[in-house]
Amino acid sequence: MAFLTNEKLVIVGAGGMIGSNMVQSVLMLGLTPNVCLYDIYEPGVHGVYEEMAHCAFPGANLTYTVDPKEAFTGAKYIISSGGAPRKDGMTREDLLVGNCKIAAEFGDNIKKYCPDVEHVVVIFNPADVTALTALIHSGLKPNQLTSLAALDSTRLQEALAKEYGVQQDKVTGANTYGGHGEQMAVFASQVKVDGKSLDELGMSAERLAEIRQITTQGGSAIIKLRGRSSFQSPAYQAVKMIEGAMGGAEFKLPAGCYVNTAEYKNVMMAMPTTIDKTGVHFTAPQGTAEEMAGLQKSYEHLQAMRDEIISLGIIPAVEDWKTLNPNL
Repeated sequence: MAFLTNEKLVIVGAGGMIGSNMVQSVLMLGLTPNVCLYDIYEPGVHGVYEEMAHCAFPGANLTYTVDPKEAFTGAKYIISSGGAPRKDGMTREDLLVGNCKIAAEFGDNIKKYCPDVEHVVVIFNPADVTALTALIHSGLKPNQLTSLAALDSTRLQEALAKEYGVQQDKVTGANTYGGHGEQMAVFASQVKVDGKSLDELGMSAERLAEIRQITTQGGSAIIKLRGRSSFQSPAYQAVKMIEGAMGGAEFKLPAGCYVNTAEYKNVMMAMPTTIDKTGVHFTAPQGTAEEMAGLQKSYEHLQAMRDEIISLGIIPAVEDWKTLNPNL
């Protein structure tokens, strides 16, 4: 089969449920035949490698390893789900310290073994802060590293599609910005359902508040239903993000990206973004006063998490970031 590129893609955490789904999605979409499966747990990553071989994808050139040097050397694209998963009753923030330590080591491995990488997607929680940590440690340019945020928007889209009994792709403009957590800012003022605004459809403020709550609790709902955190949806959206970076279909759902503007300083946060062959590009969100206030609150929450990992020495103080990454 024809592949989008022949460049090396590394799936970090490939022994897990998200990682294994990413490997399969990459090969089903024909992104690259050269996929390296990396995990610290040998039986798990070995098992995924064997199962992918049993799929018999034409042209696939899979490898697996538990050695970071072998995995990262020569990599042009990386997706990492290599953190601890969220369990029932946990928030994404509960994973902050442990997963940010993992993210720091991940960034160090990029700097050491594949400084010429084209694009990196970070999807382990809390994704905004793990991605920021990885960016600082990696030395990459801000447009080369993104974090997963699209699921919040697709959950809002799904809730509205259910509400009005339409196919999900009939709902447009349903986006969330800011943090990928329960402090996300839900923007509904631009939504159209089969071409009609929520005002035209007569949605009450009370019902919209309930829809917002459904959206922010979307990840928790999956854990309650399935007994484990989401894995198919983050795997697919992360692979679609890397597809955009490889020069395939542009990724236009919100992604977490490094933001340092007059309004929002030195954080990774979801914005209106496009990921293409030249990296990630963002614009300023447009919304009502209430939506912008929600975004400000989400930004302040991201700042607080960032400052916590600074206090623990996982990343340096903001003014010293350039010592690790001259591109910031």
